Amino acid sequence: MRQLHIGILDVVETPTRALFSRVMNGNLASIMPQVVAAWCERAGHRVHYTCYTGFGDVLAELPGDLDLLFIGAFTQAAHFAYAVSNYYRQRGTVTVLGGPHARCYPEDAARFFDYVLGFTDRAVLDEVLREHAPHRPLGRQVSASRQPLDLPPLAERWRFVEAATAKSPTIKIVGMIGSLGCPYTCSFCIDSTVEYQPLSYTQLGEDLRFLLGKVPKPIVGWHDPNFGVRFDEFMDVIEDAVPPGRMRHICESSLSLLTEPHLVRLRRNGFQALLPGVESWYDHGNKSKTRLTGMDKVRQVSDQVNMILRYVPYVRTNFVFGLDNEQGPEPFELTKRFLDITPGVFAAYSLLTCYGRAAPLNLEYQRDGRVLPFPFQFLDSHQAMNVRPRNYAWPEFYDHVVGLSRHSYSARGIARRFVHSRGTTRWFKLLEAVSWSGRTRYHAGVRRTLDTDGAVRKFVNQESDRLPDTYQARIKLNLGPLYELLPEGALRHDHLAYLKTADAPQAASAPAPVQILAKAGRRRAAPAGGESQLTA
Repeated sequence: MRQLHIGILDVVETPTRALFSRVMNGNLASIMPQVVAAWCERAGHRVHYTCYTGFGDVLAELPGDLDLLFIGAFTQAAHFAYAVSNYYRQRGTVTVLGGPHARCYPEDAARFFDYVLGFTDRAVLDEVLREHAPHRPLGRQVSASRQPLDLPPLAERWRFVEAATAKSPTIKIVGMIGSLGCPYTCSFCIDSTVEYQPLSYTQLGEDLRFLLGKVPKPIVGWHDPNFGVRFDEFMDVIEDAVPPGRMRHICESSLSLLTEPHLVRLRRNGFQALLPGVESWYDHGNKSKTRLTGMDKVRQVSDQVNMILRYVPYVRTNFVFGLDNEQGPEPFELTKRFLDITPGVFAAYSLLTCYGRAAPLNLEYQRDGRVLPFPFQFLDSHQAMNVRPRNYAWPEFYDHVVGLSRHSYSARGIARRFVHSRGTTRWFKLLEAVSWSGRTRYHAGVRRTLDTDGAVRKFVNQESDRLPDTYQARIKLNLGPLYELLPEGALRHDHLAYLKTADAPQAASAPAPVQILAKAGRRRAAPAGGESQLTA
């Protein structure tokens, strides 16, 4: 095989001007694009890696003479990825899409890429490298039977890590992973069908020792969907490889694992931030190890989170709104009460979102005819909720969302959280809260639009499938010059493709591909309905 010139593009975010993104996005690079880059180099190819954080000209960052271009992207960045792919395909480059969007919408992605990858191991990659041929009008969908059993060591992908973190001017976080999949079965999550699989403990220890030789006191962001499932084994590895006080850690875990004895050990080993999921006050209690609901669950979770904050200075709880088991103001009022009695916590909110094939529950929403054809740019679990709520009219739902956002991110709420925080994390919480406060204005704008824009009102009420002008204008504004590079038909997709696929019952139970993406410190909350921040 001749040596190929290969580009690897990890799209962390589409063009943005947000201060938080400028500070943090370089730390949110995915691991899997770096893994693919390392594997391509092992195969003897010339590799150019770019982590696009939302700033600058992506086409200026990539070489123009690529033989093969791999892109990893969330669904929110699908139009961005489609435009870049179209630009390079016109120049003769073969393009490949991986990541959450490839997992969730493979049929649509195949219209604009030569290859669309699911699970990606060395065999899948080698097949693409050997063939590297155009496939048009529809690209090839290629996937391994399961996620890879091992990944290249940190030393092998180190230059790609440095290229990504160089785009964060102050805080620099190194992404690592010790396991794939999740033991929990939350029906709205992409990881619910991915078998839990720890990676090599020996390799993990070697990676930690390598990192200590590169950075004086590094911060590690663990990309595991649920860190600490095999708690003692992982902590034994960390304690054996890292002297006390030499490393700091951020991870997502579940409340059921965050017992006080575990917290003592986490604090001793430098864990500075934890991201547990609460999800709902009425369901999904397996991750918090409770059968309580409503106010009883609020009190129990608050007591535990306040206990966690005595050991770990930063805790962010994730919630999902719009689930079918919710109605009326109570879910939102309970969350306000939780914030009042847990003043040091940072709460992140997601709107229920159906990301194509990502989760088993999505098939149910599509069968019910409740999924809306929102353009991909709005599918980030914040800008739009593409599942019509079962128990709310849209104006009522957004009234509650706006009220909760104002309670959470008001100046008073931010100040109270700052006072009840300690160390340098209070400044990070301040920056994060100011960034999230923009969502209050955004949701309030959506609520006004429901009253003033008849086209939007008909669209969300499923009285019309015509894309309102306001959405197309926002896509054009976000993409800037790349908008003119969008291929024909890119703004519309078949939002019921999962339902229409002949093997939908098998797809609903099949394991989800894994592209490993940063969670730690990410501005977006862990999305509902499918696109985990650990996906490949």
